[in-house]
This record gives sequence, C-alpha cells and structure tokens, in this order.
Amino acid sequence: MTREDREKFAADWAEAWNARAVERVLTHFHEKVVFTSPTALTVVGTATVRGKAALRSYWFAALDRISSLRFTVERTLWDPATRELAVVYSAEIDGKTRRVSENLIFNEDGQVTAAEAFHGAAGAG
Repeated sequence: MTREDREKFAADWAEAWNARAVERVLTHFHEKVVFTSPTALTVVGTATVRGKAALRSYWFAALDRISSLRFTVERTLWDPATRELAVVYSAEIDGKTRRVSENLIFNEDGQVTAAEAFHGAAGAG
C-alpha cells in the first residue's frame, strides 16, 4: 500500500464515519473479520466482535448511543510485512475529544480481516 493509497483509504474511512455511513465503512471488511475494541465491551458486552454481521450490529448500537461524531485523521502508518495499517485520528464524540489508533490487518484481496482500536485519554491531542 503506497502512502497515497493509505491516505486515501483513511480519508474515505473518516468521511464515511463522519456521515455515519456504517455500510460504507463495512465494504472494506471481510465476512469473517475479528474486531477488538474497549467500546465494544461497553456496548455489546464483549471486547471482541466476530464476523461482519456482528460488527455491523455493534457499530449501529454504538452510534445509537451518541449524538455527534467527528473523526479527523492525523496520520497513517503501514507495515508491509504484516499488511497492517494504523489510522491515528482524533475522535470528537458528544463534545469530548480523544486520540485513537485503529490498527487494520488486510488480506491479499484488500479486505480487513482483523482490527483493533486503541483509545487514548479524553482531551488528548
């Protein structure tokens, strides 16, 4: 993945989230994706969500709990050996801002097969 590729991916990803377009975000994810997030534990009772259908349900449930959302990409990091993209961004949710890194592992077909979200302290940045 070139720098241009990853920056475009991250910009499109943030734009889709800012529009609350879950289905658009999900187009990049494999049917058997494994996604881990501390927010998932709070929202659906498990930190790790398995499968695209479960991920969809989690994301819609999470969005139902918030009134405003704005992701701003700060940078991306790519490891070609592991096919892992880190999208580092600030997340403003209901007026509180924190720094987040979403680490996405891609298969050879360009689909995300695993992902993990790391959340920083509120007000970071």
